[in-house]
Amino acid sequence: MRKPQYLPLFAFAALGIIWGSNFIYMKMATNLISPMQTTFFRVFFGFTPVVLYALYRKALHWKHLKHFPHFIVMGILATTLYYYCFVKGTSLLLSGIAGAISGSIPLFSFLLAITFIPQEKCTLTKILGIIIGFIGVAMIARPTESEIASSNIQGILYIAIGSLSVGASFVYAKKFIIPLKLPAEALTTYQLGTGFITLLLITDFHNTTNILTNAHATIGLIVGLGLLGTGIAYIIYYYIIEKFGAVSASSVTYIPPVVALLIGVIIAKEPITLLDYLATAMIFLGVYMLNTKRD
Repeated sequence: MRKPQYLPLFAFAALGIIWGSNFIYMKMATNLISPMQTTFFRVFFGFTPVVLYALYRKALHWKHLKHFPHFIVMGILATTLYYYCFVKGTSLLLSGIAGAISGSIPLFSFLLAITFIPQEKCTLTKILGIIIGFIGVAMIARPTESEIASSNIQGILYIAIGSLSVGASFVYAKKFIIPLKLPAEALTTYQLGTGFITLLLITDFHNTTNILTNAHATIGLIVGLGLLGTGIAYIIYYYIIEKFGAVSASSVTYIPPVVALLIGVIIAKEPITLLDYLATAMIFLGVYMLNTKRD
């Protein structure tokens, strides 16, 4: 039976919407439980479908354990620290704003890449892209508005650290993980698994039952943020990489900031201003300039 030709496009759009929805789920959860607890449950419920998928694909092998130190590093950079900083940052910001700032991840990734990967070329266009993108981030911070500057700057710093962390994971993966030629679903299983173990050891579970007092927050955390936003999202990402290639698939990162902003305005009724939209557009422009081939 022939598969629907529009299925990859549907998967592409679905992934952008799922990732964009993560920010409102993080915001709802952190109103009831701590950011660390939210991160733990996100990873726990996200790990389940990923490991099942990896088992189905027969991608896990005992021989992979010899690379365990690399999995620990990836677990910290691309799971524990990355997710925690994003959850903590979102708890201090409007969810739509947090989502908009997440669009700057490629800016941080590029800065690390040109620092640690000699083959990565830095052109005038890319330098301008970095400058424009970070001006957009600074505009969202609103450093001149004293009544909100403190929480805004703290929140942005957390998301910046999270972005640097996941950016570092890309650089680390390129240098140490990709040459191992491990299946993507296996690497993600090991990454989430080591992250889960780390979070299990450091999370304070006191009053975690508070999440059960709000059905929407509970479903959002378990299904939206965990099963869909982490586990199923990874599986969909593998699928669109297979169909479109890694470069084209990476463009899905343009969708979540827009989705997060729309959810913040339409559903959460957050007071997002014209300046925020302009700042988000500047971040997008900066990222676009990083991906251009021209000098």
